[in-house]
Amino acid sequence: MSTTYIGYTFTVSPVQPATEILIAELGFAGFESFVENEVGVNAYIQKDDWYEGILDDIQILTNTAFTIEYQKEEIAQVNWNEEWEKNFEPIEVDGKCVVRAPFHEKPTVDYDIVIEPKMSFGTGHHETTHMMLQHILKTDVVDKKVLDMGCGTGVLAILAEMKGATPIDAIDIDNWCYINSLENVERNNCHHISVYEGDVNLLIGKKYDIIIANINRNILLNDIHQYAKCLNPNGVLFLSGFYTEDIPLITEECTKNKLKFADKLQKNNWVALKFVTLQ
Repeated sequence: MSTTYIGYTFTVSPVQPATEILIAELGFAGFESFVENEVGVNAYIQKDDWYEGILDDIQILTNTAFTIEYQKEEIAQVNWNEEWEKNFEPIEVDGKCVVRAPFHEKPTVDYDIVIEPKMSFGTGHHETTHMMLQHILKTDVVDKKVLDMGCGTGVLAILAEMKGATPIDAIDIDNWCYINSLENVERNNCHHISVYEGDVNLLIGKKYDIIIANINRNILLNDIHQYAKCLNPNGVLFLSGFYTEDIPLITEECTKNKLKFADKLQKNNWVALKFVTLQ
């Protein structure tokens, strides 16, 4: 499918945490794809969803603590799937799991995950997805009730089912991600994953043994209290989508909600933390 997009190139100083906040605010405004770089981020929105003044409510643009400049261009008829296929290589995680596309050769591993990410986040290439896959590989999830919050492509939920988790809820606020997760769940012959479109409000009254949330720092800080309410005794919470310098903030919020730090994975400057419920 070819679609016309409006692309913004944002130059940000200092780059973090401003870029992370900018991406979160642009996401709420309707932007659906982001490519981070050393000086900021490129953000894309379908032309049909774009309107004059779309950046008026992006508060960080007026924050004097940061300098953010941008340019806008129309990107005519880009076939995103073709672009992705040109660059996508299979991802191997700890010699046990491979995340690949349908056109890649079938590997000999314990867990072979086939996805077509479209515009969704979660191919396994990004450090945070890779580390979350590692956490799941190290965890006994058999017969555990699991939540994949901010599921993107659904890849984490899919690995959880392959390892024996049941039932599993996969939730994302983005419609692309919701549809893409449904497709990938079917593509991998998963039968215990329920996919929902929405946010943390869908969790009210729900209980889980394991919660996986790979989102971004600000959303996590806002939602950790709800995750804590939803965890069963001996529950486990995996969090990623933030940097090493964000660990104190995340840990403080988890401690406030009676969650204890248990483990950390780090890849470049990204981290994935494990917390457990206090006994």
